[in-house]
Amino acid sequence: MQISHKYSLIYVITKLGLLFVYDLETASAVYRNRISPDPIFLTSEASSVGGFYAINRRGQVLLATVNETTIIPFISGQLNNLELAVNLAKRGNLPGAENLVVQRFQELFAQTKYKEAAELAADSPQGILRTPDTVAKFQSVPVQAGQTPPLLQYFGTLLTKGKLNAFESLELSRLVVNQNKKNLLENWLAEDKLECSEELGDLVKTVDNDLALKIYIKARATPKVVAAFAERREFDKILIYSKQVGYAPDYLFLLQTILRSDPQGAVNFALMMSQMEGGCPIDYNTITDLFLQRNMIREATAFLLDVLKPNLPEHAFLQTKVLEINLVTFPNVADAVLANGMFSHYDRPRIGQLCEKAGLYIRALQHYTELPDIKRVMVNTHAIEPQALVEFFGTLSREWALECMKDLLLVNLRGNLQIIVQVAKEYCEQLGVEACIKIFEQFKSYEGLYFFLGSYLSSSEDPDIHFKYIEAASKTGQIKEVERVTRESNFYDPEKTKNFLMEAKLPDARPLINVCDRFGFVPDLTHYLYSSNMLRYIEGYVQKVNPGNAPLVVGQLLDDECPEDFIKGLILSVRSLLPVEPLVEECEKRNRLRLLTQFLEHLVSEGSQDVHVHNALGKIIIDSNNNPEHFLTTNPYYDSRVVGKYCEKRDPTLAVVAYRRGQCDDELINVTNKNSLFKLQSRYVVERMDGDLWAKVLDPENEYRRQLIDQVVSTALPESKSPEQVSAAVKAFMTADLPHELIELLEKIVLQNSAFSGNFNLQNLLILTAIKADPSRVMDYVNRLDNFDGPAVGEVAVEAQLYEEAFAIFKKFQLNVQAVNVLLDNIRDINRAVEFAFRVEEDAVWSQVAKAQLREGLVSDAIESFIRADDATQFLEVIRAAEDANVYHDLVKYLLMVRQKTKEPKVDSELIYAYAKTDRLGDVEEFILMPNVANLPNVGDRLYDEELYEAAKIIFAFISNWAKLAVTLVKLKQFQGAVDAARKANSAKTWKEVCFACVDAEEFRLAQICGLNIIVQVDDLEEVSEYYQNRGCFNELISLMESGLGLERAHMGIFTELGILYARYRHEKLMEHIKLFSTRLNIPKLIRACDEQQHWKELTYLYIQYDEFDNAATTVMNHSPEAWDHMQFKDIIVKVANVELYYKAVHFYLQEHPDLINDVLNVLALRVDHARVVDIMRKAGHLRLIKPYMVAVQSNNVSAVNEALNEIYIEEEDYDRLRESIELHDNFDQIGLAQKIEKHELLEMRRVAAYIYKKAGRWKQSIALSKKDNLYKDAMETASQSGDRELAEELLVYFIEQGKKECFASCLFVCYDLIRADVALELAWMNNMIDFAFPYLLQVILSSTH
Repeated sequence: MQISHKYSLIYVITKLGLLFVYDLETASAVYRNRISPDPIFLTSEASSVGGFYAINRRGQVLLATVNETTIIPFISGQLNNLELAVNLAKRGNLPGAENLVVQRFQELFAQTKYKEAAELAADSPQGILRTPDTVAKFQSVPVQAGQTPPLLQYFGTLLTKGKLNAFESLELSRLVVNQNKKNLLENWLAEDKLECSEELGDLVKTVDNDLALKIYIKARATPKVVAAFAERREFDKILIYSKQVGYAPDYLFLLQTILRSDPQGAVNFALMMSQMEGGCPIDYNTITDLFLQRNMIREATAFLLDVLKPNLPEHAFLQTKVLEINLVTFPNVADAVLANGMFSHYDRPRIGQLCEKAGLYIRALQHYTELPDIKRVMVNTHAIEPQALVEFFGTLSREWALECMKDLLLVNLRGNLQIIVQVAKEYCEQLGVEACIKIFEQFKSYEGLYFFLGSYLSSSEDPDIHFKYIEAASKTGQIKEVERVTRESNFYDPEKTKNFLMEAKLPDARPLINVCDRFGFVPDLTHYLYSSNMLRYIEGYVQKVNPGNAPLVVGQLLDDECPEDFIKGLILSVRSLLPVEPLVEECEKRNRLRLLTQFLEHLVSEGSQDVHVHNALGKIIIDSNNNPEHFLTTNPYYDSRVVGKYCEKRDPTLAVVAYRRGQCDDELINVTNKNSLFKLQSRYVVERMDGDLWAKVLDPENEYRRQLIDQVVSTALPESKSPEQVSAAVKAFMTADLPHELIELLEKIVLQNSAFSGNFNLQNLLILTAIKADPSRVMDYVNRLDNFDGPAVGEVAVEAQLYEEAFAIFKKFQLNVQAVNVLLDNIRDINRAVEFAFRVEEDAVWSQVAKAQLREGLVSDAIESFIRADDATQFLEVIRAAEDANVYHDLVKYLLMVRQKTKEPKVDSELIYAYAKTDRLGDVEEFILMPNVANLPNVGDRLYDEELYEAAKIIFAFISNWAKLAVTLVKLKQFQGAVDAARKANSAKTWKEVCFACVDAEEFRLAQICGLNIIVQVDDLEEVSEYYQNRGCFNELISLMESGLGLERAHMGIFTELGILYARYRHEKLMEHIKLFSTRLNIPKLIRACDEQQHWKELTYLYIQYDEFDNAATTVMNHSPEAWDHMQFKDIIVKVANVELYYKAVHFYLQEHPDLINDVLNVLALRVDHARVVDIMRKAGHLRLIKPYMVAVQSNNVSAVNEALNEIYIEEEDYDRLRESIELHDNFDQIGLAQKIEKHELLEMRRVAAYIYKKAGRWKQSIALSKKDNLYKDAMETASQSGDRELAEELLVYFIEQGKKECFASCLFVCYDLIRADVALELAWMNNMIDFAFPYLLQVILSSTH
């Protein structure tokens, strides 16, 4: 049971699908019917529509509710229960009881039951009694003394029930205003009891403006709201409100109004308008003119500055205008605006002229674009701030700026020089330094040039700039600055600067000293100062500035023939500060070295150890021949190289003394070579023991090498008693690669009974040198010498390929292994090696022989030698070689020997393999039963891989490797045994191998046994299936899968694979299989198979089971001959997710099953876009086909459905249904429909057109159409409902013109509220119809008296 609170009805639903409807208040039966052929098990209230939802066993969701348009006629007509019909209509606000309610109201009114009549009117369904006629009826009732007037009872009842309509609100407010009870209006408005209208606002405005404004706002009487805000001076609210409601007031009038009383408010209002969306409604220029007409310059400026902030090109005129008016009236304001830079599109030439007139010269400069204008304004430097003028120069082009600079200097050189210097400093990079310099030079302004270059000097590296600065400073008397620049600058041209300063002959020589000292012009400086008699500057330079350059000064003074006393005094005045070496060099070049004797002796007496002092003193002693050898051997301070060089041409032996003392190797060698002093040279070289020196003198490029070697061998070494000197000499000979000379030397030392005859190192060296230089002597040395390193020398002999000598050395020192290796590896004579092995009988020797035999491929001989050597270490190489040579019989003997030495898995494994290769299966069985360490699994695998299946079977059976045993038995064609072994192994891989082998051998029974153990594994199922199918065993595969269904471990994959096999090979069983096992199938996989095999019916069923309703519907429509079933398709289509399929289904049914299209559309009614369905059917030309569907869904009030049904009704000339459709559903092109049928041949159709015009508010067209068809009653009702006095009075005139006196009288009463009494009386009197107007006049008099 469900209760409808909307209609106060009780729904009783039985399980068998029967519906019983009862009235909640009276329990009266209203309706009963079966709503479902299937049992219903669940219901729920549908509160929004006043019905209920129900679900039946088929899963259908049903919605049942009341048909509002037919229930009241059904109760009053079929059930004949008028009271219930009226009550239900009132409770649910339902149509259909209008006549009953009106009749009941008239009865109550006739019985003077005004209160009951008021309640009935208030509760009347759809407000059919809440009309002006009803109010007029209550107004017409006389008021009894002491009783509440019926009209007030009526309004009181309406207020308790809800909200009054516009007419009722106006009439009640009129009563309250007349009684001055404003507070009642405020309460009712607060409680939303009154419907606001413009007329109500006009009425209330007479007593309260604020309350009237609220009413206007609620009634959306926009003009009245704007007027009210304007009266209250709330102009900002006008804009906000207008924007909210989309209204466009007369902004110009509003702005003019505000200007008269509040200029600042007008500015604010104008700014608010400028910020409106869509732009300002009044042109900015118009607004500006309004301000200027009233001389409101400041206000106009404030407005324009705000609105012109975006700086747009289209505002160029306004920008010019605001600047013009301020330049004329308030120049300081214009200056501030221009300084902000907020405008860029105004008329710049015009503004420039105005700026010049206003005395704003810098602004004028910024706006002028012609050079003559700029020059004219610029000369007013007295009125222009210098910094601003300098900045303006930065905006000019290079050529214009230079022209202006020249003009300023020309007009007032002294007054404008500072500005020009500042400009040149600021913009020297743009103007060019050269151009600026030319300007100053052109006007001979060295002062300007000095100041300009002074600022630029620190950043410039141009030599010419620095020179010009020095020149300008000199000419302006800035000697200190000249001295500073010449001292600090690194960029001026020294030669040019030196010449200028010499020519300038400045009184102070310090700048010239700076230049010459820094850039190496000391001789020129000295000559200039000496010739200019500035000797004090020479002394000052040497003593204070740079004593290091004193040698150059001395040299120049000597060249200038200066007196020696001055020079000596100058030298002694600085003494220790002087650099001795260059001073000596300068004097030596001029052969005046003796001049320095006193100076040098003075330094030595002071304890000087300076090498240059002693060098110079030595040179003087050598020249004077004052016991030079004593000086050279005893003085520790001189430079041997320098002094030796000085002695070479004077006395070579003195040079040798000097060079020996300083170990000057190269110089000594050169002087002795040059003077043939080889004995001295050889003694020096031997004594030095220096490897580099030996390398140099023994160099093949040395042409004196032979003479030196002879002196070394004959003189130097025999004289030497030092082993180190001998060793160094021998090493030097070896390094110099002089083996023959070395052998000759060593034979003298070693073989001729010298002190070094038994020296171990020298014996080694003699043999090794012979190996390298003279191999024929080696064997003799080996036999004669005993004290040498035999192993090392033997290895060297091997490397030198002296194999017999090496064999003799190893044999002499009993190194048998090395000796046999020489025989095997170098001489390569295995037979001699075997003989040598028999002779020495050493295991190590036999082992080396065996390895060599193994390398040469003599495997059997090698095995015999290894056995003699009792060597088991090389078993891996022996095994590999034996396998390559296939000598398994010999290998068995060797491995048996090895097993006695070591327990290696490799040995035992190879022994089993060798038994197998020699077909000794009995030995294999016997060996594996004995203790062993063989790796039996690997051996078994190896035997299997090499197809030794019998031996492999023995191994696998012994180690219980059932998987390998199974595949081995397969290779031996023992399938039953293979299956038994696979069962023990119980491995998927083994089962597959045995199964596939059985399939290939067509042992299908055994294959099935294996297959059942495989297919329970999901991962292996497809592999088995593909194997069977690839070999065409389809029936056997299906039999295997069918057997697998009964397994305990049967999984989804088996059921799915069987379904795929049915789809491919046995289509007739597919549907049954799907239905039986739908829950155990992998539906997506089976869907792909069915799609590939084109089983559309089964594919549709699978899509439904998988909830893929979109694909199911698509499949049915694309393959309808096989897949379509109407009931099934209806169930599918309501569940699809893609709404496009709804419309595809409509097309599908239209083409293939048009007789069932309404059934499908009714199912889809809640899901489809009705307008789109109608459009589809309209384009197909079959709109009538879906008329039942459109009637069913017309309650949704869709425009396309309404228009389609209206077209059908017009074609069928069913005006009753057409009028009903128009009354109940208003969403269509009303005017278009009215125009279509206003000329219809049927009168009722034209009447419907008039009704449509009336509903659309086209009162004139409706009345004209009614008058044309003589439907005067309709015309009068239309005029009354229009509320238009002019229409009503025009209708009166029409009736008079047509002589319709009765119609005239009727119209007076029907349009009573609209017709003015004076007009009615005038028309009646003028047309002799007073009698027909008299009842109306009586009513007017009665109303006015009350």
